[in-house]
Amino acid sequence: MGSEELYTSGAYVEKVPDWHVEESAGKAWQILRLLRRNRLEPRTIADVGCGAGEVLRQLQMALPPQTCFVGFDISARAIELALTRANERITFTLGDIQQDTAAHFDILLVLDVVEHVEDYFAFLRALKDKSDYKIFFFPLELSAQSVLRPRGLLHTHDAYGHLHYFTRETALQSLSDAGYQVVDEFYSPDALERPTHLLGRKLLKLPRKLLYSLHQDFAVHLLGGYRLLVLAR
Repeated sequence: MGSEELYTSGAYVEKVPDWHVEESAGKAWQILRLLRRNRLEPRTIADVGCGAGEVLRQLQMALPPQTCFVGFDISARAIELALTRANERITFTLGDIQQDTAAHFDILLVLDVVEHVEDYFAFLRALKDKSDYKIFFFPLELSAQSVLRPRGLLHTHDAYGHLHYFTRETALQSLSDAGYQVVDEFYSPDALERPTHLLGRKLLKLPRKLLYSLHQDFAVHLLGGYRLLVLAR
């Protein structure tokens, strides 16, 4: 099954029925933090691969009433879920933003999407002219512990369809190679905040927290479990 077919066929919703809605409030909070750090007040925000649309709903509740939102997704099932959140300021489109030649926004959200795209360099270059700023979430799954475990990285491939695995350095270099200028970036401690039923993740929470408090880069490279949040132009 090709990478796009995983989402257009409905197979992905079988793996993740709620389309990661439980992570949306945390993602929105980190996006708001990034906007405030950089004194950005966008009037238009688009979410590429918006899923169920909950991130946009959370942002709408926190941002000024003149801000408008658009979600794009190639999955009909995702858009079906997202339309339950649509209102006069949030709209959703079934389709690929790369094909919309007129699309342009103040901020483009690309949250946990790049790792799903086969040719992600072409994807990044195609998005570059779609907005003034882009906000990326990269899951930092390439760590010492994930490499040492026999199926450490393959778990995310099987569970979520991830095709690529990043460190902080390779994520930033990929953006640079695609022609982006990084404006700001920081870690998002997902593993410390996200509820989980997996025993391995539960056992790693404490050492991740302790190491992260001592040395962030070392903790991320050794144990993983974090995302990189990036603001780029």
